[in-house]
Amino acid sequence: MRLLLVEDDDHVAAALSAVLARHGFQVVHARNGEEALRAVLPTAAPDKPPFGVVLLDLGLPDQDGYQVCGKIRKLTSTPVIMVTARADVRSRIHGLNLGADDYVVKPYDTGELLARIHAVSRRTVSGDEAAATPADDALRLGPVTIELPTRRVSVDGVVVQLTRKEFDLLALLAQRPGVVFRREQIISEVWRTSWEGTGRTLEVHVASLRSKLRMPALIETVRGVGYRLVPPVGS
Repeated sequence: MRLLLVEDDDHVAAALSAVLARHGFQVVHARNGEEALRAVLPTAAPDKPPFGVVLLDLGLPDQDGYQVCGKIRKLTSTPVIMVTARADVRSRIHGLNLGADDYVVKPYDTGELLARIHAVSRRTVSGDEAAATPADDALRLGPVTIELPTRRVSVDGVVVQLTRKEFDLLALLAQRPGVVFRREQIISEVWRTSWEGTGRTLEVHVASLRSKLRMPALIETVRGVGYRLVPPVGS
């Protein structure tokens, strides 16, 4: 898999590139936002396969990392993993709203990073396969419509842009409205891992979904257990 590493510190980039290369990745290094945006253009390397993942450090010298994330999302559907020192939930949700698929917080464990890279790349493959299947009936929950084959979500007819994980999470809960899904089950089915640290990621994605859909009561937290989707009245 080709991976675009956006990192302004050459020493950090060299060390991380060596680790990624040992795990089979072909790493292309961009030192700033401008280089990153040029690299993701389809015309940048027409003779090579597209990037499987963009690993984006938010602390860039020429542009705000969040802005770069938003621009990358307009140019390509390649999964973006943000690397940030900002541990607060609001900053993470902001990144997800701009189109990031996941994030890691500095300092991070290399094993964690590799697990997240593999997870987003698996979801990309499964998402492409789903888009290629014949259309099925959409899930309709009051004003919310979830089109599984096209992976499109709309509220009152207005399309809401979700990341792959956000869609997978919503679709999982929506297929069995009212049923409580254990946190471990959600992590297993959406993230396809049993890694315990994903629990915090789940909380952030639930908060992001509530914000994007503007329906905070749609996904209910069942304390100590997990989450369930509460169908809107009249659905």
